[in-house]
Amino acid sequence: MAASSSSSLCYCSCRWLMFVVIAVLVVLAGSSSAQLSTSFYSKTCPNVFGAVKSAVQSAVSKEKRMGASLLRLFFHDCFVNGCDGSILLDDTSSFTGEKTAGPNNNSARGFNVIDAAKSKVEKVCPGVVSCADILAIAARDSVTILGGPSWNVKVGRRDSKTASQSAANRGIPGPASSLSALISRFQSLGLSTTDLVSLSGAHTIGQARCTVFRSRIYNETNIDASFAKRRQRSCPRTTGSGDNNLAPLDFQTPTAFDNAYFKNLISKKGLLHSDQVLFNGGSTDSLVKKYNSNPKSFLSDFISAMIRMGDISPLTGSNGEIRKNCRKVN
Repeated sequence: MAASSSSSLCYCSCRWLMFVVIAVLVVLAGSSSAQLSTSFYSKTCPNVFGAVKSAVQSAVSKEKRMGASLLRLFFHDCFVNGCDGSILLDDTSSFTGEKTAGPNNNSARGFNVIDAAKSKVEKVCPGVVSCADILAIAARDSVTILGGPSWNVKVGRRDSKTASQSAANRGIPGPASSLSALISRFQSLGLSTTDLVSLSGAHTIGQARCTVFRSRIYNETNIDASFAKRRQRSCPRTTGSGDNNLAPLDFQTPTAFDNAYFKNLISKKGLLHSDQVLFNGGSTDSLVKKYNSNPKSFLSDFISAMIRMGDISPLTGSNGEIRKNCRKVN
């Protein structure tokens, strides 16, 4: 009787152990298949990269600033609930999206280029590629077209079915952010201080409105006097006057992706407060100096940071959807 009981117990234990092992393997298999991959579309849509690049190339050739705008769209998408294409959604009767959030309102642009890229992709492989992936690819292409590095973009994201204005207001660091606030926000997303500084180097291209740098050029002391005066000419002190006048984030080479941004910071010619805090006697000074003297190091770290940022909370597997129109859910 005892032997029989022992045998039965062993049988049950073995069956339970086998069940646990199988369950673990299933979970592992599911998680590995849900990971982003540079070859995700190799069979289902091998022409996706060419289609997206065609749309981006056309847009940037007409207006070089568009490259910076597309790169910024990707940043602002990933920093709000992950890289899920939520920033692309228009407002609806059931939710207020991210386009009208403070960091994006009258500022985020390039949505028409993503629409054009989506249209081109749909022609070669309808219903296969997400808008979130198209945005990630467009960001890489923008950098490359403007003279920056290239890298293999990991894809396989799916699109969110909703967006959040409040999350965008909370999640995207503003131009008046302190260094500690920037470091904290990046860390909360799994990004390091090195990622923060190298990604900030994206401000080597693009422009900013007077409203976001007015306070710096009139009130701050860690700014080159001649640079401040130069910016003041097109950005009056009085709020409401010239608010939308633009100035280049990198006054030296505003449409070339290089390391001039870091040279500007060392010269106290960072346009935004959140730029100059990276070189103001704090913990990131050494990285700014490094990228100023070693452009290859900057480009290498920028690539790594872009890939890590693209990994922030993607929707994969059966989560989300593949939108037919990037501006609205299916």
